[in-house]
Amino acid sequence: MSPFPGGRSWSSALLNVGVAVALALVAAPHARAEGEETPEQLRQRLAERLKDDVSATKIGTGAGKAREKDKDEGKSRRAAGKSTTLPSVSVAASAPRPEPAWSYTGDNAPDRWGQLHPDWRQCAIGTRQSPIDIRDTIRVDQEAIRFDYHPSRFSVLDTGHTIQVNVAPGNTIEIMGRRFELQQFHFHRPSEERINGRQYDMVAHLEHKDADGRMATIAVLLERGQDQALIQTVWNYLPLERGDNYEAPVTIDLSQLLPKDRAYFTYMGSMTTPPCAEGVLWMVLRQPVQVSSQQISIFSRLYPMNARPLQAASGRLIKESN
Repeated sequence: MSPFPGGRSWSSALLNVGVAVALALVAAPHARAEGEETPEQLRQRLAERLKDDVSATKIGTGAGKAREKDKDEGKSRRAAGKSTTLPSVSVAASAPRPEPAWSYTGDNAPDRWGQLHPDWRQCAIGTRQSPIDIRDTIRVDQEAIRFDYHPSRFSVLDTGHTIQVNVAPGNTIEIMGRRFELQQFHFHRPSEERINGRQYDMVAHLEHKDADGRMATIAVLLERGQDQALIQTVWNYLPLERGDNYEAPVTIDLSQLLPKDRAYFTYMGSMTTPPCAEGVLWMVLRQPVQVSSQQISIFSRLYPMNARPLQAASGRLIKESN
């Protein structure tokens, strides 16, 4: 609101004052010194001065409006910024659920695995599941598995479900024109697979993958007998706590875990633990390897039973080496 009657502005008031002063100077009778401004010159200079003041006032008013505009735009941007955070909330809400606990007994036993997580449905509805009872095989002249195992560094991990040995890269097998690299091996007690109904004391599963991510698993059946050197080396570096990973200061040669006779059974199956993914090439070595009672007992103290029950063969073809 203007402080002057009639709503006059500051610039109008200043202009009137300046004109009044100029007229007063003109009206006053006095002698002008040489070089002194004439009334017309003074009036013109004052008018120009006041004109500059009025322009400055307008500029200041414009800057104020610009600042108000910037403030409003800033509020809009902040409001827009707040609205853009909403999608991130929905993304967080739709993040994948963590994997639930699973076990071999109790409420999360194998018969419930398929209900524990959407990605584990194959455990319940799959038609090519493992393990199976290997029987009704056809004997054929199968190609030999070409093992390329050599001494490698390793670590021993207690997963909470088994003892798993992670091996340095470079150990491979070749079968059916494909090369698979060993990823890890682990143990089950008793053996998950059976041969004509017979179940063994333990089994070692050696998991491999090829360049396309396809899986091939070698099963080495373990029966009670003499000490097994490689298994004893693994037991020497067992972690003290579940979830721990122990980096061993020595090497192991996986070829020492293989039997002399490497004839095998083969069929297409699945992982034997969640998510029970199918499309796994299984090769179960026919000749078992001996382990001592003490070595079996050591594993049994940690995991008395960690074997998935048998799954339906569903008419799958099972081949056996001659």
